[in-house]
Amino acid sequence: MKGMTRVQLGTLWKAVWSKADRRIAAARLVALLAAVVPLAVACSHVSLVPPSNVNIDPDVLRQIDDDRDRMIVVAVANPSESVPILAGTTIGGYDGGPGYAAYGSARATIDAIARDYKLEQVMAWPIVPLKAHCAVLEIRDERTRAQVIEELSHDRRVKIVQPLQSFRTVGTLSKPGADVGALADTAAAADTKTTVEHEYRANYVDFERGLREIDALAAQRISQGAGVRVAVIDTGVDASHPGLAGSIAMRRDFVEQNSATFGHDVHGTAVAGVIAANLSGGRGMVGVAPRARILALKACWQEPTSSGGHAIGQSVCNSLTLAEALAAAIEAHANVINLSLSGPPDPLLTQLVEYSLRHGIVVVGAVPPSGDMHAFPVGIAHVIAADYPGVKTAAPVVRAPGRDVLSLTPGGHYDFFSGTSFSTAFVSGVAALLLAVDPRLDSDKIYAALKSSVHGDAAHQTVDACGALSAAVGIACADTVNQPH
Repeated sequence: MKGMTRVQLGTLWKAVWSKADRRIAAARLVALLAAVVPLAVACSHVSLVPPSNVNIDPDVLRQIDDDRDRMIVVAVANPSESVPILAGTTIGGYDGGPGYAAYGSARATIDAIARDYKLEQVMAWPIVPLKAHCAVLEIRDERTRAQVIEELSHDRRVKIVQPLQSFRTVGTLSKPGADVGALADTAAAADTKTTVEHEYRANYVDFERGLREIDALAAQRISQGAGVRVAVIDTGVDASHPGLAGSIAMRRDFVEQNSATFGHDVHGTAVAGVIAANLSGGRGMVGVAPRARILALKACWQEPTSSGGHAIGQSVCNSLTLAEALAAAIEAHANVINLSLSGPPDPLLTQLVEYSLRHGIVVVGAVPPSGDMHAFPVGIAHVIAADYPGVKTAAPVVRAPGRDVLSLTPGGHYDFFSGTSFSTAFVSGVAALLLAVDPRLDSDKIYAALKSSVHGDAAHQTVDACGALSAAVGIACADTVNQPH
């Protein structure tokens, strides 16, 4: 400093303080945004699409699936200091990416657990709704998975420890290669009585037997599910299908991060079609709630055939991908979560479903072919379990069509499907009709309305959308309604 004039010293002093001020201001801005953004979202009617917590590397997911018998899932507490940060910033995020940060102590705890138990950390991610930090850890020695889980279950640092488990969708093509186009040409020539019926009968609705069985067309004079957000946690969905034009509110891929393959998936496309398909250009089919909004969350993948093409059978998911998708559905403010899949009881997934139910989200799940009511997700209290008509069980289930159900297939096509996957989709669609009229309805109230609406003999008993509307909100389908919801 020696030799500098007073003016030079003053200029240097201002420059130093201006840089410090900028750093302080930047830090205060980040803190302010961290506090204000969640409040703004909570007070807004527009849902904030959640930032990606973790981009799953498809190669890592394949490794996990190939060695799934050696994989365990561990969750530890992610302390309250782990506040959400604004998407696009890099402070505290994963690999410098956007999203929610895991607090340093949570990450350190996972690292310590992996080291203490001689496990290899494959990947880790935060689950914000549960205030937890999860990791998939691999057993690299001769110990069995059961032995390691038993050891970890006594560790106070561990909130959840479980095997990485597999789940399967519960629906398949029932009439592969059916010439639905030829059937539609016949329907177009049918005589009609009203303008509305003519618009429908000129298309595939004559072949939507399930839609008639649940009296959905009459119910749509009262409600069409407008604005209700239905999370379809499944395979991908063909968002470009004309039958889903304007219906897809959000797409997320927790399997491949590949937009091309996302739209080629069969099962998710068919499930979304049953829920929310709509006529396009005077052609197509109609879903139960054609004005509902679909959150297409890919957590399952189609198993390849021996020829390398897409399988028409069941698709597979695991604890990791389903946990990611459930968290995304919660953060995106889904009103209904559709789970057309089944698998073993799963502690992590159960906690996420229970969180959803406590926060007013209606969860609908598929009864597995075995009828096991302890399976995920139907074994969770207050989840609405959907099954075929005619299946004998004393379990508290809601019956809806699930055999030879017409729906969408990728590439603008249509086909017939069977399985409780589609019973589940019908029930989710009726739930959307009810919520559009009264958003305050919770899972128990909707279940009660559905159960009170059933009609038909024992072999064909199914839910009735009109009866459910009457039971839940006191509106009969015969009532005159100017504008459907």
